Amino acid sequence: MEIYQPGEVILLSFPFAGAQEAKRRPALVLLDTGDADVVVARVTSQVVQSAFDVELSDWKQAGLLLPSFVRLHKLATLEKRLVERRIGTLSADDWAKVRAAVQQLWSSI
Repeated sequence: MEIYQPGEVILLSFPFAGAQEAKRRPALVLLDTGDADVVVARVTSQVVQSAFDVELSDWKQAGLLLPSFVRLHKLATLEKRLVERRIGTLSADDWAKVRAAVQQLWSSI
């Protein structure tokens, strides 16, 4: 079974809330415990809209085609069978920004 590392950017079929349709989009791996699922955050090219959107400075290095943001308040646990491929890895600086935002998100609860 494939194992994904935190900080990797993958391309997958992201299901909509109704699970009837899906959209092919990049996602950031946050956690892979080795089972059939992976925890991801959405990656979007839409402009920042919340305090939990992290702008990626090194988006090209991450394999993304456009300037992008990680939406940390849009998390999903998805089956690995939905992953099409790896497309890149966040830079150390971008991964540090994501980790800081995750800590801020969880401390606000």
